Amino acid sequence: MSRVVMMCGPAGSGKSTVARQLEANGMTRLSFDREAWRRGIHEMPLSPEVHEEIERELRARLVELVTAGADVVLDFSFWSRRSRLAFRDLLRPLGVVPETIYLATPREVALERMQKRRREHADDYALAAELAAEYFDHFEPPTADEGPLTVLRAAGPQ
Repeated sequence: MSRVVMMCGPAGSGKSTVARQLEANGMTRLSFDREAWRRGIHEMPLSPEVHEEIERELRARLVELVTAGADVVLDFSFWSRRSRLAFRDLLRPLGVVPETIYLATPREVALERMQKRRREHADDYALAAELAAEYFDHFEPPTADEGPLTVLRAAGPQ
């Protein structure tokens, strides 16, 4: 049976760093950011149309990979309970209960990391400070009642 990990956290929380570690250990990483970068899109946020198109393609790829028995890490923000539930619902008929890894990173650390980004590669998208703060402030942390959950806590200001 496939293992699926849903990375969860606001922009700058460290999701891609952990996802790359899981990828190095054999998991297939699916990422909105990498897919947008591959398409030549170097600015965030994505338009709703492009976001929907990429999500549709990533969902189809996830089903293909799980059906083939691959382990997958979803390097998305999963910012809302609803978004996490949608992927749980997608995987349930395939017999997979995804794990959530939540990066509980202090606001000031995440926002500082976002300000240091330089748009040099797909895991280095920058956001305007106000938008990064808005995303952080509207993030819905996952809870254990949603399913398997691991919380990784980042250190304070660096």
